[in-house]
Amino acid sequence: MGKAHSNALARLPMFFPDAPDVERSVIVGRDEEALADAADRFGFESTATDWRDVVDDVDVFYNLGPNHLHAEPSIAALEAGAHVFCEKPLAPTLDEAEAMRDAARDADGVAGCAFNYRFVPAIQYAKGLIEDGELGEIRHVRGRYLQDWLVDPEAPWAWRMDKDLAGSGALGDLGAHTIDLARFLVADVAGDIERVSGHLQTFVDERPVPGTDEYKPVTVDDAYTAQAAFENGAVGSFEASRFADGHKNDHTIEIHGSDGSLTFSLERLNELRVKTGDARGYETVLVTDESDPYVRNWWPPGHVIGWEHTFVHENYEFLSAVADGSEFHPSFEDAYEVQKVLDAIERSDDSGEWVSLE
Repeated sequence: MGKAHSNALARLPMFFPDAPDVERSVIVGRDEEALADAADRFGFESTATDWRDVVDDVDVFYNLGPNHLHAEPSIAALEAGAHVFCEKPLAPTLDEAEAMRDAARDADGVAGCAFNYRFVPAIQYAKGLIEDGELGEIRHVRGRYLQDWLVDPEAPWAWRMDKDLAGSGALGDLGAHTIDLARFLVADVAGDIERVSGHLQTFVDERPVPGTDEYKPVTVDDAYTAQAAFENGAVGSFEASRFADGHKNDHTIEIHGSDGSLTFSLERLNELRVKTGDARGYETVLVTDESDPYVRNWWPPGHVIGWEHTFVHENYEFLSAVADGSEFHPSFEDAYEVQKVLDAIERSDDSGEWVSLE
């Protein structure tokens, strides 16, 4: 994430000349030697090994650390008067997410959460179709996020497999993106999610620690599925897995309405499949025209963009909000609403019952 956001900051003046000027002041991490190399490659002026030493000295604080390090530094930065941009999910637990939301409410600065897939041009185009009524009344929302990096039972242990550090597994790491996209796309027309039923599963209980002969337990889910009910009566189904062999980064969302449907897959992020009106089937729309969101800042029509460009778009929107004092979405409030759904899915798995989000 440090590389992704640093690349975005470097690209802004080239492709978004109206973006605010940015000084990459200090990069924070644990290892001084590695930090020095990162500062040189990522374009930062200085380094620090403790965020507490610099939180009072910056105008904008980017929190790109592991999930368990989201709450304390972000809250401290907001209380120090800085604007804060935090990676997703907002926190490992709902209580910590609530504390971050409350700190953002009390602060003067902008507090944003980095759900970067909102800023894919095809997703922005899809939202426009939905809000213009092209799909009619929303009936079905389906989302999946499939990866295969843990199919091998000997794949190494990492912090994302520890509940204390990550909060949850595929649910929080991948499902958070899906829930946010679903809310972003349909909440204004279908209402929010009212109740959920969830199931979490861990397939491999322990994994080898790199560089040792030890194994550590896996205390998070490897996969989840969930059913959801929306305010307008629409139904939702969501799933994510790190064990879906052959799927590298397949984040797919489908919206079906009374008058049409659309489908998006991150593995083909420049395309949107759309069926509206009297069409007998789907049309594949290449969302690369100059009239499409953000595209005029890049290349001629048909010249596709990639995953890294989503970070440029979200950094542009966030820093522009910081500069002119406007709102930014997804905010900590938005991210807290996502966390409520994740928490409800976990509680449903524990109880074996539907859980209300009221």
